[in-house]
Amino acid sequence: MLKEIHEQPRAIADTLSERVVGGRLLAAAFGPDANDIFRRTHNVHIVACGTSFHAASVARYFIEQIAKVPCSVDIASEYRYRSPLVPPHSLFVTISQSGETADTLAALRLAKQSGYLATLAICNVPESSLVRESELVMLTRAGPEIGVASTKAFTTQLAVLGMVVVALAKHHGADAERERGLVTRLIELPGMVERTLELDAVIRRLAERFADKHHALFLGRGALYPIALEGALKLKEISYIHAEGYPAGELKHGPLALVDADMPVVAVAPNNDLLEKLKSNLMEVRARGGELIVFADPESGIKPSDGVTVIEMPRSVTYVQSPVVYTIPLQLLAYHVAILRGTDVDQPRNLAKSVTVE
Repeated sequence: MLKEIHEQPRAIADTLSERVVGGRLLAAAFGPDANDIFRRTHNVHIVACGTSFHAASVARYFIEQIAKVPCSVDIASEYRYRSPLVPPHSLFVTISQSGETADTLAALRLAKQSGYLATLAICNVPESSLVRESELVMLTRAGPEIGVASTKAFTTQLAVLGMVVVALAKHHGADAERERGLVTRLIELPGMVERTLELDAVIRRLAERFADKHHALFLGRGALYPIALEGALKLKEISYIHAEGYPAGELKHGPLALVDADMPVVAVAPNNDLLEKLKSNLMEVRARGGELIVFADPESGIKPSDGVTVIEMPRSVTYVQSPVVYTIPLQLLAYHVAILRGTDVDQPRNLAKSVTVE
């Protein structure tokens, strides 16, 4: 797992290579009919499982905020057992590392009978069933991912979804300058991830405070809420500590009852338009005696104090880049906590790398 965490700068660079050139996205990389399909797309529906579902949930924010296209997201095992309505001109997107996830494949097959405009697969395995059965395809080029807890597959999925956002935005009002700005943000990602990985030693020391805990809460807002979910999933998968991810604004609607000195609360705090709201939520945690660990932008104004540990993230991380960059320390935290607890990091109990049965 640690090897694959540190492979992420190269994996993201490989995923973007020859697909974004000279400040432009080569939309044809999705398939020969991609430009026509993206032009005709008026709605997007994304279906996935597990970590891939978290990637889809991040994408929903950017597809709606940047491309101005309505987007819905479903867990595949839920989608296939309800009767989803399909708005006209809807693009159906599936995300899977292996391309053999049983529920995601079943959802794709159902979608192909349901009147969608087209299907797009985001996958890491070229010869997989998901790739073969979809009209448009974008491979993530993460390389083999052996660890059960997904790391580089997740961040390369986010990179591909960033390209989906650009492709849709081009056909829904974004001019060449806007496209160039978005592409530049994507190209900067490998270097930003490289800098974030330098926090490894700091996070290793931080992990010592988690090793004897039984519960943890992860908080984020906006597109960082799914990153909180992903951070909690990583911790529970490999360390067996019960962890939950929540949108920080939901604290008063239940989870605040759990907060005490024995339950660490981890927050991701990029410098964006939701920062002040997040700070208010963090004050609620401290008022109840909760121990805060905050991964914060240096310009956030969040300072360490009694019960508050602040780990400074790289500077100048934009909102579009923040989900990828703020994922990295949560992966490292889960890894180091699991090592201290003596669990099997690469093959956690009861889990399989590819879920090929329902």
